Amino acid sequence: MPWGVARLLHSIPVGLRVLGSFHKQLERPKSSQCLAPFPSSFLDCSRSMATKVVREWYPPEGCPSNGTQQYQGITVYNSLVDEKVPFIPAAGAGSKQISWYTCGPTVYDSAHLGHARNYVGFDIVRRVLEDYFGYNISFVMNVTDVDDKIILRARRNYLLNQHRTSGKSVSEVHAFAIQAAQASHAKQEGKVADAKKLVEDAEQEIKSGGEEGSSKGAVKKLEALKGALKQEEHKLTQIASVLSGLQAQQAPADAEALYKTAGDYMAESLDKELGSTVTDASIFRAHAAKYEAEFLQDMDALGCRRPDVMTRVSEYIPEVVEFVDRIVKNGMAYASNGSVYFDTSKFRECGHTYGKLNPWAVGSATLACEGESNFETSEKRNATDFALWKASKPGEPFWDSPWGQGRPGWHIECSAMASSILGSKIDIHSGGDDLRFPHHDNELAQSEAHYHHDGCRQWVNYFLHSGWLEIEGLKMSKSLKNFITIREALNVFTPRQLRLMFVLQPWNRPMMYGENARAEMRSREAQLKNFFQNIEVATRGIDETQASARWSPDEVELHQKLTGAQKQVHDSLCDNINTAAAMDALSDLIKAVNVYLAKKEADKNPAAPVQAMLLRKAAAFVTRILTAFGVVDTPVDRPGLSDASGSSGDSKGASYLDAFSAFRDEVRSLARAKAEPKEILAACDRVRDTTLVDLGVRLEDKPDGKAVWKLDDPAVLKAEQEERARQAAEAAAKKLQTQLQLKVKEKEKFDKLLSLPSVEASLSDKYSRFDPATGEPTHDKEGKELEGKAKDKAKKDLEKARKVLEPLTKKQAEDPAFMDKLAAEIEAINGQLAKLGV
Repeated sequence: MPWGVARLLHSIPVGLRVLGSFHKQLERPKSSQCLAPFPSSFLDCSRSMATKVVREWYPPEGCPSNGTQQYQGITVYNSLVDEKVPFIPAAGAGSKQISWYTCGPTVYDSAHLGHARNYVGFDIVRRVLEDYFGYNISFVMNVTDVDDKIILRARRNYLLNQHRTSGKSVSEVHAFAIQAAQASHAKQEGKVADAKKLVEDAEQEIKSGGEEGSSKGAVKKLEALKGALKQEEHKLTQIASVLSGLQAQQAPADAEALYKTAGDYMAESLDKELGSTVTDASIFRAHAAKYEAEFLQDMDALGCRRPDVMTRVSEYIPEVVEFVDRIVKNGMAYASNGSVYFDTSKFRECGHTYGKLNPWAVGSATLACEGESNFETSEKRNATDFALWKASKPGEPFWDSPWGQGRPGWHIECSAMASSILGSKIDIHSGGDDLRFPHHDNELAQSEAHYHHDGCRQWVNYFLHSGWLEIEGLKMSKSLKNFITIREALNVFTPRQLRLMFVLQPWNRPMMYGENARAEMRSREAQLKNFFQNIEVATRGIDETQASARWSPDEVELHQKLTGAQKQVHDSLCDNINTAAAMDALSDLIKAVNVYLAKKEADKNPAAPVQAMLLRKAAAFVTRILTAFGVVDTPVDRPGLSDASGSSGDSKGASYLDAFSAFRDEVRSLARAKAEPKEILAACDRVRDTTLVDLGVRLEDKPDGKAVWKLDDPAVLKAEQEERARQAAEAAAKKLQTQLQLKVKEKEKFDKLLSLPSVEASLSDKYSRFDPATGEPTHDKEGKELEGKAKDKAKKDLEKARKVLEPLTKKQAEDPAFMDKLAAEIEAINGQLAKLGV
């Protein structure tokens, strides 16, 4: 399929469209871009008349005209066409220079794992491009420190803290919490009803639209609306749960617990009433500064490389004002009551396409991100217009501008700041998939409008969007309150484990955060650690000047596996930086090495030893790829000269010598005392399980009596010990519980027998007199002496009664104190279980 340019074909009846003739009418942009046509089309049913949508993308000059066929270079999934396309820098096919702008954090709260998915994911892509493919990247990241969310959160936090310290009684706080939750619930019910209506309308539009109505655009729009409905319903469920819990409390004793449970709803209510009274600008700046610092610390903890340039909105207000002013002068924006709005109609009239990334979402406020859909005004000329500059309101920070005091709109900051650093052409722009529309689509429109007279039709060549992180079928999000903060996650996982989890997933697809992903990560980490440890053990002590270097068929086969893995990894990374497939190739190589080592171990042929150089080459290759993924530290992340004989190494060596000296002293002491062998073996176990673990040494006992040492993280070794101890404790507890059940059952049995009447008492309802010597009944109940069959029956009754009490009688004969001992045994088992925490 040929590559090309796409346009949104408005108002032309579908039956009259001729795509080929339309392409011929397109003019070549003034910038050096090739226009080899590639239509990627679908029907757009977001308007009253079904329209043909053809995605617009101008491949950089040097891009192969036949698409990806026979193309040997890198391809990336470009959101501008939602397909994998050849990656060619704007500077030319042979250039190694790349400009990259990524949307950074809006610093209004703590970052969560969904953010880590985005930033670690693109850190991996960046590292592969830099460290594997050798590109030089100018990497720019913004920090949004002026935004609706920051203003609202800072203002609400301030007002909630004021309320918290106002001296309200617990009952007053409780009543206010219920009132605020009820208001939020009613508001959310309205949002759910609206979302349901939009889904119903979209479904009806597809049903009534025939073949055109069921096009890709209409289906995508319906899917997005259903996703939005699911999220709104989730929010309603959460509010309902909180409200129900508040109403169920008769007399809560802890006001702070109420603030923790219903604080968001209380803050929203306070903000509605008192938000305009918060005028101290330092409140907003301090809030943003706090979470910016926390975000950067989180990124450092995750091992993400810092950007080359970090731009804060508050420091680029002059550039934002200039950027907006030029769009106004170019005729594609208008001022209204101190605000400035982008004119999407004028933008289209000037020959541009609006909605390149999500054309099916254009015109839908529901499919806009929260910051856009919450900004309601009657000042816009068109429903799809958006704010470039917002006039100031009470309770908001502001700056001076030609249109009066105000602040930047949501999208303009990225266009202005990125352009101020990288200019009118950017190779890569990245961000979360939820930013496609309206944020990134509006960025593109603003920038094309700003550079309109420079002939700009494409500000960004490659738009990369990371797949979001899902938990229980929903996107992990602060607004959905289903998130795990990065700091909480790092209490459970190491940074390496989290990065491995993301490396094992395609960067551009949604990822489910669940037990399967966590289990795969742990399995791969264990595989990698065992691989390096096994190679280190296998090559330890080999004198390559003395050992045979001749390759056998085993080495030839392993070398083929290695070269095959190298090709598979390269092909995978060329294919949209597919780290998951690359990791599979590494896994196959590791399995081949394990088979090779197992065969050598089984053969035990001194004439054909393991070939250390080949094994080290395999280990070096795996290390190189893990380094490119950021799983292993790279020298570039630790700039400067390193000294192998530094004090750190000397300190470690001293620790090992101290451990050996202490162990030697203990063994000598035991020998002098003529200790039992088991005491000496216990000392050996202690040095293995305690001393060496603290030093990060794993000592493994082998069947042949020889031990093998491997270096590992002390924390990992201790965690393994704790897990083994936990499992042993569980097994011991299970065994004790089984014993306890049997003992208790036995005691209950004998207690029941003890509670029974004696043999004579049990037969007293039938017989009145018994033989003192034999115990046999001699007279019936009326006192008549037993004879014949009556006497035989009495003997049988006696035997039956004695048989019931026989277990007790036998036990008492063996040990008269057996019941006391049984009770003591039960008490002892309960004591042992108590020590185990059961």
